Amino acid sequence: MRQKHSRAVKATLEPWPLAERPGFLIRRLHQIHASLFQQACGQFDVTPLQYSLLSALAARKTADQTTLAADIALDRTTTTGALKRLEARQLVERPINEADRRARLCRLTRAGAALLAKIEGAARAAHQSTLDGLSERERSQFVAMMQRIVAANGNQDTAAPLLE
Repeated sequence: MRQKHSRAVKATLEPWPLAERPGFLIRRLHQIHASLFQQACGQFDVTPLQYSLLSALAARKTADQTTLAADIALDRTTTTGALKRLEARQLVERPINEADRRARLCRLTRAGAALLAKIEGAARAAHQSTLDGLSERERSQFVAMMQRIVAANGNQDTAAPLLE
């Protein structure tokens, strides 16, 4: 009986075009934004993830890697890898935390703060370009809607590893 019901449900479903699927559109929008970010910020040799980490560190001044991973909604392993690459470029310091020797406290170096100041205008322009097809009012509404969706689904796994 269950198999018969399942076939009946499948038979009544219409094909769902990709261009109407939220997940597909969100992924495409992310691809578009990443491309626009690269065009605007490529000269700085910083990925969107690294830009997010530099921004989070600028806001926090000092933070452990677990806190930074939570701030940017990524897993700790991916975050640590990105921080190591920023440290190799002397943009971030990651000394061992004396209070917890298993942890590292991260902070921007002067070079990291200077790079963030240089990239900020181009990065903001990339974000604005992502929303070019919208009026100012629509941009505000779109961002507010995305914030609501993120808040409503904040308990979902946001720490899945992503390629940088």
